[in-house]
Amino acid sequence: MRREFKKKSKVLLIDDNYEHLAGIRELLNIEGTFDVVGIATNITVGLNLIKKYQPDVVLLDMNMPEKDGLQGILEIDKLGLDTKVLALSGYDDADLIFRAMKIGAKGYVLKTMASAQLIYAIEEVLNGKIYLPLALTSRFFEYFQQTFREENAKPQTEEENLLDYLTQREEEVLELLTQGITYKGVANKLFISETTVKTHVNNIFQKLQVNDRTQAVLYAINNGFLTKKVKVAV
Repeated sequence: MRREFKKKSKVLLIDDNYEHLAGIRELLNIEGTFDVVGIATNITVGLNLIKKYQPDVVLLDMNMPEKDGLQGILEIDKLGLDTKVLALSGYDDADLIFRAMKIGAKGYVLKTMASAQLIYAIEEVLNGKIYLPLALTSRFFEYFQQTFREENAKPQTEEENLLDYLTQREEEVLELLTQGITYKGVANKLFISETTVKTHVNNIFQKLQVNDRTQAVLYAINNGFLTKKVKVAV
């Protein structure tokens, strides 16, 4: 009697933390039903590996240098492959979860999840389902409902406001930039490294479709960013 072997699902990992990458790769290899075809510590290398191997699923860290995970999801989608993205993060940020799922992620998992849960999440996504841990599901839908109500309350405008795509941290950085504060000054005020500030600034440039700080500040001013911040402060 001929024995049939189930074809392994191809998985690709993208995370700037190499130790975490190695741990997940070892876990999936031990599981035996997955074939880890590649690992990358940044989006650019990850995209090249995705083009080469066309994996079934990509585990993508959301907090990445140069390009963040949200930008990564969009660029993976542009490849036009049948590759599913499972967002990976150390933060249970409702805003980040919503944005990731909105632009195409098929699931969202925390780095602190147990090994068995991670395996289950990958299998669910491979089977065409959406995966969210129970601990995050209620927060996601609460945020979704709140955002839906806010969107419906906004007056419709002809042109899309790209400021809506900024994360809360990116808004904080942009607000300080509009005050003329240097990158080093921003780092000191937000208690983060100057390298992290530059990463946020690059993400802001990409999302606002501008090339430098001056253009970003002008876009923010012309599209009501300062007015929005004043209302929030009040």
